[in-house]
Amino acid sequence: MSKTPQSKPQSLNVELPNNLEPIYANFALISHSASEMIMDLAQMLPNQPQVRIKTRVVMTPLNAKLLLRALQDNLAKYEAAFGEIVVPGQGDNLAQEFFGGLRPPER
Repeated sequence: MSKTPQSKPQSLNVELPNNLEPIYANFALISHSASEMIMDLAQMLPNQPQVRIKTRVVMTPLNAKLLLRALQDNLAKYEAAFGEIVVPGQGDNLAQEFFGGLRPPER
């Protein structure tokens, strides 16, 4: 039985432009097609019904899954260093309300 040789990770030269402005996002709308995952990142302010989309990220489902793994790995490292991130207990729809575009129930 022959094994295919593992390729060495490539060294990447990542360029960070001097004029790149960070975007703060506390709200995301996530959708998909058969070939793409779309994430609209937005800013939501308290007591404001308007949510302003700041940027759109489009990637393949494979790259989205790899991003998910990278986020999980980084969150695990963060929690190991700084303690557990406690998610408020507002039911199973909390992630959908913040990252799936569902509106919380009217009161």
